[in-house]
Amino acid sequence: MKARKNALDQAGGGVRSAPIGVLGLGVFLFINPCFSAKCAGHELPRADSWLIKGALVYDGNGTAGRKVDVRLREGKISKISAHLQPVKDEQVRAAEGLILVPGFIDPHSHHADSLGKIPAPASVLAQGITTVVAGVDGKANMPVSELFEQLEQSPVAVNVAAFGAHNFYRRVVMADDFRREASTVELGRMRRMLIADMDAGALGLSTGLEYDPGIYASTDEIIELANVASARGGRYSSHLRSEDVAHDAAVTEFLEIAERANIPAHMSHVKLAMSARWGDASGVLARLNQARSRGLNVTADVYPYNAWQAPLDVLLPERNFDSPAAYQGVLATIAHPQSIRIAEYAPEPALVGKTLQEIAQARGVEPDAALMDLMQTAIARRTLPWGIVSNISEEDIRTFMAWPYASICSDGKVDDRHPRGQGAFPRVLARYVREQGVLSLQEALRRMTSLSA
Repeated sequence: MKARKNALDQAGGGVRSAPIGVLGLGVFLFINPCFSAKCAGHELPRADSWLIKGALVYDGNGTAGRKVDVRLREGKISKISAHLQPVKDEQVRAAEGLILVPGFIDPHSHHADSLGKIPAPASVLAQGITTVVAGVDGKANMPVSELFEQLEQSPVAVNVAAFGAHNFYRRVVMADDFRREASTVELGRMRRMLIADMDAGALGLSTGLEYDPGIYASTDEIIELANVASARGGRYSSHLRSEDVAHDAAVTEFLEIAERANIPAHMSHVKLAMSARWGDASGVLARLNQARSRGLNVTADVYPYNAWQAPLDVLLPERNFDSPAAYQGVLATIAHPQSIRIAEYAPEPALVGKTLQEIAQARGVEPDAALMDLMQTAIARRTLPWGIVSNISEEDIRTFMAWPYASICSDGKVDDRHPRGQGAFPRVLARYVREQGVLSLQEALRRMTSLSA
């Protein structure tokens, strides 16, 4: 289940009938549990050889589809031809009117967090996703070697790749004393952890610089670690230090890391999560295109929703939780009260699903006062409120999605409250291909497969 850098070149595959009329062809492993167990309550026959007849096949490279037959033997593609005849004991799947594509790769996913309990999550497989990338946003619960060992011992129904996670390193090395720059000794320990992860098969280094404890890291700290990944052929994937008020500075830092570490750099879930910045996506892409023109290999991924989900402390980058003015500024320029919906709140679970506007009205206080109380109450109990915040413009989503170097991601979890974990890839095909024409079908499939691979 370890990462494969040339996944599409090693194509083999499982097949699924996705709800959007697209058959998903597994990237390089025969992984669909529906071929060896029960699928939706129906027992499917076991077979070493399958023949898919009459599908319109897109290879994921952005080329037009071809109507051909595909034979799978022992979990791998063995032949593709216009007219294949069944052989003895071969199972045949009639696929007239369906599209056959490589399994989708989710380059920014949190689904792997639940694979230990749900090894074949419908929220992943029903989207046609056959590979998820873990360790993103700098988050992880264990070294990459331990993750892969667990997956080897308890196989799951999707392929898993992983980044070495910067926030995980900081948590281990600095414990609760993380609100500062790392010392030389501490940085040395983080370097050794990243080296071990790279040796275990990590794709590179990931950061979540808007979150604790990564928000307290210096740019030089990230460059030092990115150099480690670069020297081993890895990549840098980053949730920027700011997706709102300091977005321009965060992009500058992202590009500086890419240049000084000489490393391919990937911007996670590119967005402008601030109502005052709506319409500026083209300016962000102009900077990325300029960086590419001078030789930097910078890319991004994007999901098709106007809302993000995260701990609400990200709204306060200075972590000034006791400042009424800070909360007033948030609600004036970043996210309006009706756009903030509570997703998790341990001190008062009944608030989940309510907007900040509704909570403020029920309490008879101003929204900024309600938000400050929610935050302070949660922090006093050593937790944080989580929100689903709808402060991304549709125009910016379309602009970012149209960029040729933006792949499609979910940023989702298994059975999460945010719909992105269950519907990101079908939503792109339905809304941004079929309905709005932002992408052609073959280009959208490239963004979901070969671009990420």
